[in-house]
Amino acid sequence: MRKQKGFSLIELLIVVAIILIIAAIAIPNLLRARISANESSAASIVRTLNTAEVSYVTAYPSVGYAATMANLGGAGPCTPSSATACLIDNTLAATGGTAGKSGYYFVGTGIGSSGVLGQYLITATPIALNSSGVNAFCSIEDAVVRKQSTGAIAGSHDACAAWVSLGN
Repeated sequence: MRKQKGFSLIELLIVVAIILIIAAIAIPNLLRARISANESSAASIVRTLNTAEVSYVTAYPSVGYAATMANLGGAGPCTPSSATACLIDNTLAATGGTAGKSGYYFVGTGIGSSGVLGQYLITATPIALNSSGVNAFCSIEDAVVRKQSTGAIAGSHDACAAWVSLGN
């Protein structure tokens, strides 16, 4: 009797089953790692936007804080003004809640009356809750980054102030 070379169908099925079991264990960990990376990036971007807002109000005290994120950016070559302060990357400035970055939507809005914006609200919300991120982040002029574990949007300045500080 001649010996056949190669693998039997049963052997191949066993190998495929083992690969599927390993993948089933690894994929959830990969997704959790991606969510964690997106959340770290979102918190960092909120901190960057805080710094940009402080720089903006220092440079343009008669205006106050920036009315929108577009006021913090500017297309290159950028000439600093109150309309385009050149403080953040224009890609981030252009997102303005309509296009995401790192799995999150970012919105920055100046708040005030009588022409001077004395407050601001920055929010970062997951594009796809439980897929791109779990926590939502916000910050106001005290520059404390806060989080909400439900991924909800901070609809107002006072709502953000009530959220838990990221350090806690």
